Amino acid sequence: MLVDPNAPFFRHLWVRILCVIVPLAWAGVELYTGNPFWAAISGAAGLYLAFELFLRRKPD
Repeated sequence: MLVDPNAPFFRHLWVRILCVIVPLAWAGVELYTGNPFWAAISGAAGLYLAFELFLRRKPD
């Protein structure tokens, strides 16, 4: 497991949202500058975080 979705750090919703938005936004920057490989890496990280932090996280 790369990310522990039940760690106290991810307790607040805004932290989870920010952790997903930042790599997805960076993927957009990479696409805009013409780097599709790094855009795919950043996008995959954002999607992985979204899955872990919102779908696999146990409710409080």
